[in-house]
Amino acid sequence: MNDIQKGKNTAVVAYMTIIGAVIAIFMNQEENKTDFGSFHVRQGLGIFLSFFLLGYFVGYINSWMATGAFYLFYFILWIYGFLGALQGQKKEIPLLGAFFQNLFKSL
Repeated sequence: MNDIQKGKNTAVVAYMTIIGAVIAIFMNQEENKTDFGSFHVRQGLGIFLSFFLLGYFVGYINSWMATGAFYLFYFILWIYGFLGALQGQKKEIPLLGAFFQNLFKSL
């Protein structure tokens, strides 16, 4: 429980834009590092990086329905992760969470 309380600020900041994710990486360094904070830093960073990477290609699709579905999908992922951080839970985001945990395991 102490790990969750100690890492909660870092976890919440990790979901505040890509800049927040980078700030959370620095907040979760060395003596302040918690497993809970690290989990949410990996999730938040993964959400934002994949959004920009995939969004670049979705932008070329000339369809408001495809673009709208893309934005809705990522908004739901963001809400899921953000609420998990606020509630003190370590739930991976659907579809991509395990991939982000493996990809950014060094953070």
